Amino acid sequence: MSVSTFFIPSVNMIGSGCLNDAVKAMQSYGYQHALVVTDSVLNKIGLVDQVRTLLSEAGIQSTVYQGTHPNPTTTNVTEGLAILHKNSCDCVISLGGGSPHDCAKGIALVATNGGDIRDYEGVDRSARPQLPLIAINTTAGTASEMTRFCIITDIDRHIKMAIVDKHVTPILSVNDSQLMTGMPKSLTAATGMDALTHAVEAYVSTAANPITDACALKAITMISHSLLTAVEQGDNVEAREAMAYAQFLAGMAFNNASLGYVHAMAHQLGGFYDLPHGVCNAVLLPHVTAFNASVCAGRLKDIAQAMGVDVKGMSDRQGADACIASIRALSKAVGIPSGLGALNVQKKDFAILATNALKDACGLTNPVQATHDEIMEIFDVAM
Repeated sequence: MSVSTFFIPSVNMIGSGCLNDAVKAMQSYGYQHALVVTDSVLNKIGLVDQVRTLLSEAGIQSTVYQGTHPNPTTTNVTEGLAILHKNSCDCVISLGGGSPHDCAKGIALVATNGGDIRDYEGVDRSARPQLPLIAINTTAGTASEMTRFCIITDIDRHIKMAIVDKHVTPILSVNDSQLMTGMPKSLTAATGMDALTHAVEAYVSTAANPITDACALKAITMISHSLLTAVEQGDNVEAREAMAYAQFLAGMAFNNASLGYVHAMAHQLGGFYDLPHGVCNAVLLPHVTAFNASVCAGRLKDIAQAMGVDVKGMSDRQGADACIASIRALSKAVGIPSGLGALNVQKKDFAILATNALKDACGLTNPVQATHDEIMEIFDVAM
């Protein structure tokens, strides 16, 4: 087995009501002025004010950047950075799902390293740790609150840049399930399927190891058991907490084993058409899994078992087919569109999408390396 390195924030708080503990921890770190990176929706519903009140009571000043786009852009990073410098902020708090977390990572990284966020595309391109980042999560899916992955849309090139850098790992991640009960059904479904994709791709990744395998399989079991309930009963605290743990486990898996072609391809759809990331992943997942089945059927059979399928007596190939069927069934049950056609993806764009997907760092650990034509074919069958 090759050498493995395991990345994770140094402190991680999970559970109902843990936001209060997180603010106490920030107070003990001695921060004076935080830049809160969020989006307009969370500001509108009062969540930003709730966090700022807690910070104020702990003696921490805060300034808000609420311009984060659902697919955060290079412009968002530049805007947030200007506010950070103007207010001499000594730390960054991201509040929301993957979008604010990724935007905040971009801001915090450039704050200490200088230059432009585009300079850091790729793996470990920065020289210094970012400004301290505390990531307060309100969705159960991306796991961006605890990873070294930062995805930013370059508005000039219309692509999503994958920045994989140990320096963008937050110092503290916060998963308070009380903050997740208000998530709408569609967002709960999309982020939950994003988490499932993380776990599946990490489990079949060429960089998988026993630690990531354990995290991935446990995440798959918990998501299979709790996602539909979380979608149908948004105020079900047990289902919300289970999904918070499950997406965190999936994050631990892919943060260290990386991902595959589902993400490499979904990033292009998101960057090109400005589509929701979790939905793109969910639509592509069964198709990429079918493409990978020829080289990792045994592992897919393990996933089928983790999803609750009785695999006794099945061959590896039958187990792989059962895995793909289970993924499709869960996706349908939580209301994910059946194909890319429903998202207005255009066949004429497949060539450029495939070219960019093959450049994405996430594809490097896919269990089988594809040709340009094969990527185009996967996009085509996913229509």
